[in-house]
Amino acid sequence: MQTLSAGSLVAVASLREFFRDALRSASEHQHVGIDEQAEAYVVNLLTMFSRAEALYEQTAEGLRIRPLAQMLADALQAPTEAARQRSLQRLGDVSLFIAGFFARSFARKLVDVDYHIAMGGNAYGALADTMPRSRTGRAIAQIYAQLSVKFQRLVDALNEISEMSYRHTDADILRLYEIWLKTGSRRARGLLEQLGVRPVKQAGVLFAH
Repeated sequence: MQTLSAGSLVAVASLREFFRDALRSASEHQHVGIDEQAEAYVVNLLTMFSRAEALYEQTAEGLRIRPLAQMLADALQAPTEAARQRSLQRLGDVSLFIAGFFARSFARKLVDVDYHIAMGGNAYGALADTMPRSRTGRAIAQIYAQLSVKFQRLVDALNEISEMSYRHTDADILRLYEIWLKTGSRRARGLLEQLGVRPVKQAGVLFAH
């Protein structure tokens, strides 16, 4: 297959390979600091959600991504612990993918990227707490705990992957500033500074000359 990188086509053996290499590179840039098991989880998630049928759910109105609040309600009302875990995992996974790859699409919407970060991070944290205390359960819990604690940095890393061939406009600069204000994203701040903008929360945006 072929993927876009820095505006040009790059051949890779598989989508999983592309996501693995791209995530490792972006994780280094964003100082994510997750172990190989958590990295493999995110790579599998990205590969899975590259298929629309895995990300979207069939509804009366067609294929849709269910609102995060409904996913949370499913977890809270789940009849069994296993069902609760599945709902929390789905909530965390969808939140991470959407916040990572569609952050720009939240502009001027009621629900912004910080909402997805909070929902997803809390879902993974709750999921880590529900894992059984067996050796396998503790290992899985450690993965979810990392995803919870590192959620914001993972979003930054996925943002970097999604924007490999993207050029920022003036509107994007304002959006980056908004994301930085709401989430404290180190990546958003770094991009602003690269674009000649010094973000200051107390006094608005100062443009470097």
